[in-house]
Amino acid sequence: MTSLLYLLVPLIAFLYASVGFGGATGYLAAMSFFGIPPQEMASTALVLNILVSSISFSSFYRAGHLRRDLLLPFLVTSVPAAFLGGYFKITDETYSIILYIVLTFVAVRLLFFSTRRDVETETNLNRQLPSANYLIGLIIGLLSGMVGIGGGIFLSPIIIFARWGTSKHASAVAAAFIALNSISGLIGRAAGGTFIITSFGLSLIPFGLLGALAGSYLGAVRINGLNLRRTLGVIMSFAVSNFWLTLWR
Repeated sequence: MTSLLYLLVPLIAFLYASVGFGGATGYLAAMSFFGIPPQEMASTALVLNILVSSISFSSFYRAGHLRRDLLLPFLVTSVPAAFLGGYFKITDETYSIILYIVLTFVAVRLLFFSTRRDVETETNLNRQLPSANYLIGLIIGLLSGMVGIGGGIFLSPIIIFARWGTSKHASAVAAAFIALNSISGLIGRAAGGTFIITSFGLSLIPFGLLGALAGSYLGAVRINGLNLRRTLGVIMSFAVSNFWLTLWR
């Protein structure tokens, strides 16, 4: 049955890369159905996350969507915080509560409150970032390290909602943010003794890379901003629906 992951992983990578994400939440959701041990799941997801988000970032960067002034302040605090979060050990229940409450909120916001003007226009953007962005980076980095993801799934909606950038700016920033925080979180897990990856996990990597290459290209140059947000909303809705249905059974 685990052979089904060879189909699911490239699909997840394609969808997430198209919106500048690495896909860790998708990989974790998929692997959880096949009884893979939690630490192996988290480690495999983070490795895939680093590779997929790096490919996604490369495409968005080449397309001219990166704003360094938007990215760097968040990284100052998020990267060390992700290491600490990866080093800490949390229960599965805490992980699920933190991750899926946030994803539920974001899914609802992206699906039902997105407009073309809201995501595509360059006008009326708030280019002045508050000093609170350092605190935002710290919190997201810590949470991301603890739950084993890159954090772009938290940061991207914040950038869009605060109108610090367009959806493509947010995707470019999120991709870089995810790659660097995932690396930091993975190092933290290695230091904390919870980094475990098997030959099966390694065999999933080429399939993830294939999906990421296609998804990142389409997201950077083909798919418009409104579709990016709605695609993200659909992805999140699928993930959180499965979680809540499983929890209530």
